[in-house]
Amino acid sequence: MLFNTSIGVDLGTSSVLIYIRGKGIVMREPSVIAIDTDLDSQVVAVGEQARRMIGRTPSHIITIRPLKEGVISDYRYTEKMLKYFIQKAIGRRFRNPTIAVCVPSGVTEVERKAVRDAAVAAGARQPVHVIEEPIAAAMGAGLDIDRARGSMVVDIGGGTTDVAVLSMGGVVVSSSVKTAGDNFDDAIMRYVRKKYNLLIGQHMAEETKIRIGAASDKVEKKTMEVRGRDLISGLPVGKVMESKEIAEALSEPLTIIIDEVRHVLEQTPPELAADIHENGIVLTGGGSLLAGMDKLMQDKIGVDVFVAEDAISCVAIGTGRYIEQLESARPRENDRRRR
Repeated sequence: MLFNTSIGVDLGTSSVLIYIRGKGIVMREPSVIAIDTDLDSQVVAVGEQARRMIGRTPSHIITIRPLKEGVISDYRYTEKMLKYFIQKAIGRRFRNPTIAVCVPSGVTEVERKAVRDAAVAAGARQPVHVIEEPIAAAMGAGLDIDRARGSMVVDIGGGTTDVAVLSMGGVVVSSSVKTAGDNFDDAIMRYVRKKYNLLIGQHMAEETKIRIGAASDKVEKKTMEVRGRDLISGLPVGKVMESKEIAEALSEPLTIIIDEVRHVLEQTPPELAADIHENGIVLTGGGSLLAGMDKLMQDKIGVDVFVAEDAISCVAIGTGRYIEQLESARPRENDRRRR
């Protein structure tokens, strides 16, 4: 027997998270797909298995990130990847799930349609519900955005950072900047290359960010050996780096994000600005876990800043809660129609 279910999808640049009604988050996988060009671009790996192949495959196998800066850059492989993840998450007993997918606040209607089409092609029931990431992030962080009271969320994902002021269940002021976690990795790679003539890969840059990454030099000192290829000798070497060096490397992308937060605040109505000054700013997304991120933004903006609980999963949790609320409202609507 086949059953129906409802799921929320955080279709992120770096990773895809899936939330199933009644179960919570059941899957978290990198947004990567590997194909074999010798076999008519046949898919050979998806998710974590494909991520491990990055930089380690023969020439006929290539790894692709089909989402870039929060939107679909390769529709064909986004569809294949999403279909694989949905089937993996819900199993074969379920069919045509009701799906809600989140998108950055700055996407165009064409980009929204691409998300809907990809979800339908992957097996979703129509209509596919598309919600903005700041709303999902706020719901996932447990904020009550339905009141006539201002809340501010900064969601630092893999490809984009979404900044929004919310009230009465909607977005009042928002902005999306294409500077986020992936840019942190790129900045670390450039810094290491310039300072030490050391060429490191994306994996090493990401590991460095996670293990010793810092937003400022005021955080606890940590060190690790960063390994790569020496650009002069061409030989594999390692260099011990400190957290304060990573803070120096990340200063430019962090400045862009903080300037965007300031820009949104400058456009916020005074009544809501007063609420934000009282309640503070909530950080979500993987980028918010960078050591000292909250303290740096608080010092620069002059408003209390808090990192949400389970910040990396907030958007997926919020998307799931949105679909749950939607499903629970349907029986009430059907009851009213019967009366």
